[in-house]
Amino acid sequence: MTDRRLIGVSDFTSGMDRDDRDDPFGDFFEEIERMMNDMANANGPSADDAGFGSDTHVDAYTTEESVRLIADLPAVSKDDLSLRCDGDALTISAVSDRREYDETVELPAPVDEHSADATFNNGVLEVSFDRDDDSASIDLV
Repeated sequence: MTDRRLIGVSDFTSGMDRDDRDDPFGDFFEEIERMMNDMANANGPSADDAGFGSDTHVDAYTTEESVRLIADLPAVSKDDLSLRCDGDALTISAVSDRREYDETVELPAPVDEHSADATFNNGVLEVSFDRDDDSASIDLV
């Protein structure tokens, strides 16, 4: 394994005598250098191996009448997608040659799952629902 250590200021000044008491930023720069070296040597999963989670972004918008979700799903075709809703959450599943994805998104308000309207264009999924705020008022006796 190759050590991918970044060259920092301390590499160029290591032979010089320095009084750290006169350098108010010394600790700050050393900490930044340490963090950069940690990131350079990290052995975590690459973006290609991490699944859709590293690329997916889901936004939710609500009005008094509806709930709308917009999800970015790069490298997915319409035929790869499967959607399920129980009124409280939307599950988005996809399997393509390069990736698999399965995520459940909690909806910001209860919806009528039978009112779903979905479109998928250029890797962007839009799903709209009518809100289902069928809460009953209770009369006090």
